Amino acid sequence: HEKPILHSDQGWQYRLEKYKKKLKDKQIMQSMSRKGNCLDNAIIENFFGVLKSELFYLNEYNSVSQLHSEIRKYIKYYNRDRVRLNLNGMSPVEYRTHYFKNIA
Repeated sequence: HEKPILHSDQGWQYRLEKYKKKLKDKQIMQSMSRKGNCLDNAIIENFFGVLKSELFYLNEYNSVSQLHSEIRKYIKYYNRDRVRLNLNGMSPVEYRTHYFKNIA
């Protein structure tokens, strides 16, 4: 029941009708940053930089399925266990839980 979203900038390759059709055929929703606004992508660009430096560049993968499995594990680690200084030393899940508990 998952409905994946692919977010990108407005590069010419992402605006091609052939590309849009492939996404639609695979039931992937396309999301684009606003024109001239790179801040829309800043959060995900930062995450991909961290993912590559903490996981991808440190390992070798024998298959796409192995890489896929490792990325899924890393995302769980990133959200649940990896502490962030800008989140007061909490993981993203801990921070959200703490924040929403304290605003109620």
